[in-house]
Amino acid sequence: MTAIEKLATALIWTIASLAVIFLMAPLVITVAVSFGDSTVFSLPPPGWSLRWYERLPTTRGLAASLWTSVQIAALSTLLALILGTLCAIALVRGTFPGREAITTFLISPLMLPGLVVGIAMLQGFRAFGLRDTWTSLLVAHVIITMPYVVRTVLAALSLFDFTLIEAARTLGCSYLQAIRKVLVPALAPAFLTSGMFAFLASMDNYPISIFFTDAWTKTLPIQMLQLVEERPDPMIAAVSTLLILLAVLAMIVGDRLVGLKRLADF
Repeated sequence: MTAIEKLATALIWTIASLAVIFLMAPLVITVAVSFGDSTVFSLPPPGWSLRWYERLPTTRGLAASLWTSVQIAALSTLLALILGTLCAIALVRGTFPGREAITTFLISPLMLPGLVVGIAMLQGFRAFGLRDTWTSLLVAHVIITMPYVVRTVLAALSLFDFTLIEAARTLGCSYLQAIRKVLVPALAPAFLTSGMFAFLASMDNYPISIFFTDAWTKTLPIQMLQLVEERPDPMIAAVSTLLILLAVLAMIVGDRLVGLKRLADF
């Protein structure tokens, strides 16, 4: 390795390390503050305590908003997996014109600002007479989670050999059995990856949810914003730490079931 190559490698590693530090610093600070005993955000904290975690179960509205977020995230992820997979299969196997335009349309919620998508959904739901808060939240979250499924499953299907299904049918399997025994196992990593990202995106979503909540139905991010406005103390850091832990656990489960390298391929 020449001196220039060594210098370039060192520069790349330096830039990469600085980028990792820049991205991880807010998370580390949030976790550290959540274990402090100070009533204000201070780093380093004057002492260490679990007081903010002990207050979480008794905080007004927090458990209800968490349950709402879990319900919405789970149902929207399930519906997004079903609808997104069907759309991906149609786009891969279909011969109709405009497939690229439809693909772009399906993943467009990822390209547009959340506030723009939220305002558009609000106007559209009102035009269709959809005014129920919980149903509006669910439909909105299905729309914003489907792009993760469509994009991931579409990439997996483009690498799948559909002649394997025909081979399974010649060996005695029905069409549904061939789908279940051949296609579903091959797409399992894509399902896991897209489902994981869809669930986390729904749990953390704020710009869309803000348009479809009321005083009785709030998601966790909306409730956290209200708590920050009412009493900006490190309890919010404790909630944020638990959400960080949720993302870490999802990555661990994905690594155990599929492997991080294979997850990254999608």
